[in-house]
Amino acid sequence: MDKFVKLTGVAAPLPVVNVDTDMIIPKDYLKTIKRTGLGTGLFAEARYKEDGSENADFVLNKPAYRNAQILVAGDNFGCGSSREHAPWALLDFGIRCVISTSFADIFYNNCFKNGILPIVVSQEDLDKLMDDASRGSNAVLTVDLEAQEITGPDGGKIAFEIDAFKRHCLLNGLDDIGLTLEKGASITTFEQSNATQRPWA
Repeated sequence: MDKFVKLTGVAAPLPVVNVDTDMIIPKDYLKTIKRTGLGTGLFAEARYKEDGSENADFVLNKPAYRNAQILVAGDNFGCGSSREHAPWALLDFGIRCVISTSFADIFYNNCFKNGILPIVVSQEDLDKLMDDASRGSNAVLTVDLEAQEITGPDGGKIAFEIDAFKRHCLLNGLDDIGLTLEKGASITTFEQSNATQRPWA
């Protein structure tokens, strides 16, 4: 998993509450277990018209936001079903950070396991960041996980809280497998000892 230390990128505003995982990645795209290729399906029902052409009004189709790496979204982001394809689609599109006032628990935890930083802020701070994100190509935010700060285009800073263990995992690029591999030497020692003490096992 790629490390997340500091990210400077364009932030796209999505002032919609209760964005569920079906909106993030519709069920038609759930036939694969690969984590790649899902970016085209991200917000598909909003990004594309019925004939498959782009909906020019959707934020990620606007020229200034096509390469957005940060999403500033409304309350209760990621609600609905627990599909892990939702963070996979965000990551495949290029989104590494989502900022909201609240997230659904399963989606929130899935983000950390896939290298995405979900940040919870107050409504007042979200309103400010949503305004920053509305500046088009000038909507550049810097998210510093080490300092736990978001810096806006005008230099203003917003502090955020995050669980220390989840922060450690993102800073070091550790998913569940990576955390296990960190204990590789201890696991090998145990297996060797166990094979000696219990050769029948």
